Amino acid sequence: MTKHRLLFVCLGNICRSPMAEGAFRRVAEEEGVLHLFEIDSAGMGDWHKGQAPDRRAQAAARKRGIDISGQSARKVESEDFDDFDLVLAMDGSNIADLMEIAPHGARHKIRRFLDYAPHVGTRDVPDPYYGGAGGFDHALDLIEEAARGLLADLTKTGKASTKKGA
Repeated sequence: MTKHRLLFVCLGNICRSPMAEGAFRRVAEEEGVLHLFEIDSAGMGDWHKGQAPDRRAQAAARKRGIDISGQSARKVESEDFDDFDLVLAMDGSNIADLMEIAPHGARHKIRRFLDYAPHVGTRDVPDPYYGGAGGFDHALDLIEEAARGLLADLTKTGKASTKKGA
């Protein structure tokens, strides 16, 4: 079976998108389908290129059993639109920026991440960078809901099985 290739995108790739990469990885692992996915994250800018995720993002994730410490920030590149099946944006600004740089034939791959969790009552994962630790916990609450919704959507479409041996 071909792997589903997912790219999570936020502004700088040190808060929301690394947490989304880690949360989706954990959800897929818990369901026994991690082997069916290639998962990465990137940012719209290169301000933090090569840096680990923000320490507050790491702490919030670690409290939930998600280790994102080994990730390294990078900028979205034009090849990403060829290399990934879905490009999952954390907010409307990221959507607009991605649409601007995506080749016309790849724009259908760009999705708003929280569209996979419509019940949370918001469409954007708020950027917690300039706030306190509580903002990272709130962002991660939304991200985990969307990660579960995304996995459910991908598995119900027959592109992945939901359990080992299924």
